[in-house]
Amino acid sequence: MGILKKQYQVKPNTIGYLYKDNIFEQKLNPGYYEIWDWKNRTELFVLPETSKLLTVTNQEVLTKDNVALRFSFNVLYKIIDGQKFLNNFALDKTMNAILQEGETRIFNIVQIYFRNKLAELDSEIVNKKRSELSEFNTDEMLEEVSKLGISIEQAQIRDLTFPKSIQELFAKHLESKIRAKSELENARTAVATARALKNASELMKDDENIKFFQMIETITKIANKGKHTFMIGDINQLTKK
Repeated sequence: MGILKKQYQVKPNTIGYLYKDNIFEQKLNPGYYEIWDWKNRTELFVLPETSKLLTVTNQEVLTKDNVALRFSFNVLYKIIDGQKFLNNFALDKTMNAILQEGETRIFNIVQIYFRNKLAELDSEIVNKKRSELSEFNTDEMLEEVSKLGISIEQAQIRDLTFPKSIQELFAKHLESKIRAKSELENARTAVATARALKNASELMKDDENIKFFQMIETITKIANKGKHTFMIGDINQLTKK
């Protein structure tokens, strides 16, 4: 009787799709199965139920101001409808070949959205907003991949690399902004100091007490430099002079 049966295995974290006479028949959960198949007309396709990471590197795009930059991105995806996924491919290949073709289609869809988004922005905006631009999981992209029975859980830019000449320009621009900010602060300090001195001058102009203390301070500084004899008359008259 064993020769009339086919043995199939569905490993953990996967789900099997059993086809008979090239028509989908049933899903098989993890386990071992013996299927009656005396004409050898059954076939099992096993798909992962876990999420999978797809990494794409060394892609090039032109920004809105025609600066060429390179980028790489990560896509975390999951097959949520295995039957719909299999319906998008010719099932005359191995399971690995089908999964690879699926990843190629995901790559093409996500790459188009990444390129279009970056092409809408000037290079300076891209450089300033790297962290804000990291997530590209758009509704349009999700709808597109859903036709494959797939859900994208995360789509992020991993690296952005500008040409060396552009990097140098960004560095010079940043340096000039920092210098301008520093010069502005210095100018504000100088204005504040001048304003304070002017106010002090106005205050001292007609104040006899301040003049008296200024004279005492001057005499003290002179006396500290050596032995001196001072002939002082009426101090009040001196301060008036």
